[in-house]
Amino acid sequence: MNSSRSFEELVAEAESAPLDGWDFSWFDGRATEERPSWGYQRLMSSRLAKVSAALDIQTGGGEVLAGAQRFPPTMAAVESWPPNAALATKRLHPRGVVVVATPAESPLPFADEAFDLVTSRHPNTVWWNEIARVLRPGGSYLAQHIGPATVSELVEYFIGPQPDAWARRHPDHERAQAHAAGLQIVDMRSVRLRQEFFDIGAVVHFLRKVIWTVPDFTVERYRERLRELHERIQHEGPFVAHAARVLVEARKPSPLGA
Repeated sequence: MNSSRSFEELVAEAESAPLDGWDFSWFDGRATEERPSWGYQRLMSSRLAKVSAALDIQTGGGEVLAGAQRFPPTMAAVESWPPNAALATKRLHPRGVVVVATPAESPLPFADEAFDLVTSRHPNTVWWNEIARVLRPGGSYLAQHIGPATVSELVEYFIGPQPDAWARRHPDHERAQAHAAGLQIVDMRSVRLRQEFFDIGAVVHFLRKVIWTVPDFTVERYRERLRELHERIQHEGPFVAHAARVLVEARKPSPLGA
């Protein structure tokens, strides 16, 4: 809790915090988020130990992938933001993972049917056609996606409801996209998880780090709304929102008779 600190102090601290990587330890004591019961990192680690070639998409700084106990003989990861790609390289190269920096929204730089398993945690965009292309017949896509209306309370506070954006995240929409790409959905589970922001600095750092939440966010643009929210937290306690998460497993069918 940082109730004794001023609005300006909290905001200045959040603005100076580093944004690279997906390490959220900065939020310790300042924000909390429940975790899904399925344990994505544990599931991913178990699957990686059973395949010969795997790819992690939008790996960030490699934090989640690095938690795997064992990698397959061929293990690759892609990341488009240069600071994160550099972090992932430093973290994963010593363990034999090939990290490839790619332009944002670009095709995957790998041959057709190169991987038994493709994984991703919280991808911003899901390229189902590319995932299907690089998977071998019988291969799987295992991911934890951001669900519809995630952190909607925070989004609505700053920019109002975003029904079109939320619809694109709906499991039914993603299921249809996967099928259109030739993949079969094996498992799809959704959950909403309580988040609490204990001070305005945590809100600012979150919005600067998770940039798709409020895409045009800057402190200057939203200073008055931030100040109002600071006063609200001071008088009413933590700002409560809910993160939406979806566990997705899809399979590329094997040819008939294979």
